[in-house]
Amino acid sequence: MRKLLTSFFIVIFTVCYSQNKQPKIGLILSGGGAKGFAHVGVLKEIDKAGLQLDYIGGTSMGAIAAALYAAGYSGAQIEKIVLDTDFVNVLRDKLPRNATTFFEKDHGEKTVLSLPVKKGAVSFPKGVSKGQNVLNLLLELFDPLDGNQDFTKLPTPFFCIATDVEDGSSVILEKGTLPMALRASASFPSLLNPVEYKGKLLVDGGVANNFPVSIMKDKGIDIVIGVDVEGRLFEKDKINSVVALLNQIMSYQMYQNTDQEIKKLDVYIHPDIYKYSVVDFDKKNEILEKGILEAKKYSKVFEEIAAKQTVKIARKPIEINTKKMLISYIGIEGIKNYTRAYVLGKLNIIEGDSLSKQDLTKKIHLLSATRNYNKIDYNLIKRIDGSYLLNFKLKESNETANIKLGLHYDYLYKSSLLANYNHKWLLGKNDLFSLNLILGDNLRYDLNYFVDNGFYFSYGFRSSYNHFKSQVPFKEASSPDINSISLRYSDLTNQFFVQTTFNRKFAVGLKTELKRIKAATDNITDLDDKNISDNSNYFNVSGYLKLDTYDKSYFVTKGFYADLAFKYYLWSSDFNNDFEMYPQAKGTLGFATSFTDNLTLHTTNEAGFSFKQVASSTFDFFLGGNNQNYINNFVSLYGYEFAELSGASFLKSEFNLRYQFYPKHYFSVIANYARLEDNVFKDIDLFKNVKSGYAIGYSYNSFIGPIELKYAWTPDINKSVLLFNLGFWF
Repeated sequence: MRKLLTSFFIVIFTVCYSQNKQPKIGLILSGGGAKGFAHVGVLKEIDKAGLQLDYIGGTSMGAIAAALYAAGYSGAQIEKIVLDTDFVNVLRDKLPRNATTFFEKDHGEKTVLSLPVKKGAVSFPKGVSKGQNVLNLLLELFDPLDGNQDFTKLPTPFFCIATDVEDGSSVILEKGTLPMALRASASFPSLLNPVEYKGKLLVDGGVANNFPVSIMKDKGIDIVIGVDVEGRLFEKDKINSVVALLNQIMSYQMYQNTDQEIKKLDVYIHPDIYKYSVVDFDKKNEILEKGILEAKKYSKVFEEIAAKQTVKIARKPIEINTKKMLISYIGIEGIKNYTRAYVLGKLNIIEGDSLSKQDLTKKIHLLSATRNYNKIDYNLIKRIDGSYLLNFKLKESNETANIKLGLHYDYLYKSSLLANYNHKWLLGKNDLFSLNLILGDNLRYDLNYFVDNGFYFSYGFRSSYNHFKSQVPFKEASSPDINSISLRYSDLTNQFFVQTTFNRKFAVGLKTELKRIKAATDNITDLDDKNISDNSNYFNVSGYLKLDTYDKSYFVTKGFYADLAFKYYLWSSDFNNDFEMYPQAKGTLGFATSFTDNLTLHTTNEAGFSFKQVASSTFDFFLGGNNQNYINNFVSLYGYEFAELSGASFLKSEFNLRYQFYPKHYFSVIANYARLEDNVFKDIDLFKNVKSGYAIGYSYNSFIGPIELKYAWTPDINKSVLLFNLGFWF
């Protein structure tokens, strides 16, 4: 009946309309979060019908879809964008690991909760996400537009709606920087932080006007087509989350206003997506299909309207400009707490580089990955000689400190609660102070102070304390009645290092290190009836090279890893009177590749070698256990207990075949092999006396980190063990 009335209206309108004047057609797309994917079907049918839009507008997710279409993207192209984008990670502000700094790769992804600290007091964030990834995605999508993504560059006129937090009024956005306006329009309260834009603090336009039909009518549009993806109010038993409750509260006035706006429409389309919520981003395929099915019902209506458009301007398709531009000058505004060298180092740009706009967008992602900037704007000015001036306008984040929390359990350190405090600009520009205090069965701490100078040499200081107790297997002919020793081990380390990085993949550095090692045994004594095997200070200098292109910190699917170090022990307080100066090398090489979307092989090869045979065994290599955060020369080896094997040199290879049988759920088959000798390279047969161990296990990638249950065994001594760990490793 609705479609019949619509067709009747169009016929009457056409008869009454002057012959020399064709109707102006407008399209309004409502907000609705993930439900906004249903808009794509209507855009595809409009393309198919050859219908020309004279104006387009929308709110929230509807605004994003409308802006893409106004920019020149076809309905089919927008559909591909939806299918190719991981919206869950975008909204979580989860960054690609290759965009993060080496400091973040080494010390990040350990916590579950982050709380900002302002004026010495802990506060709560304004939203689950800062929305930086959302803005980055919008910048990339609208990059083909000249003029730094300005409204005026759109082939089809466009407007969107946001809400002023101060008074709740609707704000019409139709001038200025398009991505920032869209980011404001889609700032769903509690999910995304509000946006400061043109002197106002803005949130999701759906709060004030989710379906702005009247605004489109006021622009002189004759026929307005509206697509409404709003749902219905939930019954009380369906309100089972904070998001659902907030959505219900926001919807009271929204639905009332929408009912009034619908009456002003000429064509009203409402896909059957009532069962979906605004956060059902993982159900995008279903929502897309629902939108396509509903849009097909209006294909004839679109064709009838299109037939009355006697004069049409062909839609100019979006063009991706891949031309390289020579950058002859780089200007930076907004530098306060970070130096020019820092900014250029993170961007990885120098004057004289040739970049396409796509290259430039990726560089900006690298800078935004530091999370030190709320806004990154740029413009390009062409010079007479054909080169370009590249000017950045930055707005630094005013969030200087925060507290992060995490938790973990494993068989060595037992229960652990991590409390992290980090502070930017503590002593000067470019610096970061971070303190991990680990409470639980074994007290630990990890303090880092790092000054990041970008292209130039960076430097830092680290202090850490580790402590654990463990039953270590013991086999000694002189003590045949003892099978294990109760080991109490503590390590206090202070380091000073200087390093530089290349393309966020390589890090090269020099380091000095002062250690205090205390290792005590409760059931083995020496001739003096002491139960301490070491209680000494050690000083060494070292050089290191790191490569890290892994795509993930956990459950790696691709990339390479290398950590090579050469260390020279120069001095010791020598508790046991057996210290000699000697060099030592240790290295790890890793590789991961995926055969299918679900099947990954991850291999790790490790080696360690002391260049001189010394009496002290403190820094020998000890293999066994399954921890991923061992200190010093302790190395994991499935099938054997912690530190069960030892030697002055070792070789080890591990093969992990991992299958993802359900999202976030994994099954693993692991095999590892090792050889330990005083000198593993002395014998040409490297496979002589090889120790082997195997494991099968289940892992779940939870929000608190990996939850793993593994069964490990070794055929060498016919022994097996059940392993369990919970949470991020720290």
